Amino acid sequence: MPGMFGPYPMLREASGTSWQPDITPLDGIHGMHGPWTLMWHGFATAVYDNQGGPRGASKTFSQSMLMVMAQRPLDTGTFGVRAMVSLDATMGKGGYPLLFQTGETADGRTPLIDRQHPHDLLMELAASYSHRLGPQDAVFGYFGLPGEPALGPPAFMHRFSGMDNPEAPLTHHWLDSTHITFGVLTVGYVRGNVKAEVSAFNGREPDQNRWNLEVRPIDSASARLSWNPTPQWALQISHGWLDSPELLKPDTSLKRTTASVSYQQDVANRPLQTTFAWGRNSKDPGMATDGFLLESAVRIGGATTLFGRAESVEKNELFHEEDNPLHG
Repeated sequence: MPGMFGPYPMLREASGTSWQPDITPLDGIHGMHGPWTLMWHGFATAVYDNQGGPRGASKTFSQSMLMVMAQRPLDTGTFGVRAMVSLDATMGKGGYPLLFQTGETADGRTPLIDRQHPHDLLMELAASYSHRLGPQDAVFGYFGLPGEPALGPPAFMHRFSGMDNPEAPLTHHWLDSTHITFGVLTVGYVRGNVKAEVSAFNGREPDQNRWNLEVRPIDSASARLSWNPTPQWALQISHGWLDSPELLKPDTSLKRTTASVSYQQDVANRPLQTTFAWGRNSKDPGMATDGFLLESAVRIGGATTLFGRAESVEKNELFHEEDNPLHG
């Protein structure tokens, strides 16, 4: 089955317009309705989380996601639509405990620290059209409100190496935090196993109101180059400029650079994927910080996955201002 954005296998497509290895397993329900190819994919998990120590906390919560995709031939190309929703907001605005995690806010006044924010109800509502130029060439356009710009690797809940891990990466805001962007337009060119694309989007992260649809002006930009040299490998490098991404620091912008490589292979007929990724945030005004991620997952049974993740992240936001031991 051809992809939504070009003449390549559909299995290559991950979140937004990002790529994963061509042989990545694709779980979901597939069907046809006239000229339309349809797919449903989702999950719901129950999680008990106990983060120890004086900074930690415990919580029982549920994570969920439902994604519906449809595509059909149109003229010499492919028209596609996507919708993705989540009920993560039911866990509350404060999200769930996750030591050393930072990013976004629960009340519009103080930052979340040692907590992972919940996702919005509407994670993606997007349409796309790709036009074939030849057997291996295509140009495409993608619009999402919300959507995901051409920046970073596939979002962690769409990477096979990370999707069954119930906790978000600590590098989330160094790699793939723009996966819910309220207003994004991407155009790109595909030739065989190479894709070049640019995006214009709104750089502000979602606010603490997780049930609404936010409409904001386009103020940021990014570019990404992706290469799948063989069906087992997916590589990308990307760079973006985000205008005022943080609600609590409206005068701070940042430049984000990421690079990642994912490898997919069967081991004893069990799918295994490993991802290594690096991201750098250069704040203006502010300093540059780096984050590194290494994660793997192997499906050892129909519903059983063994996974692991190691990270190293430079963070200077682990204390509220009044509690910072370096303050004053």
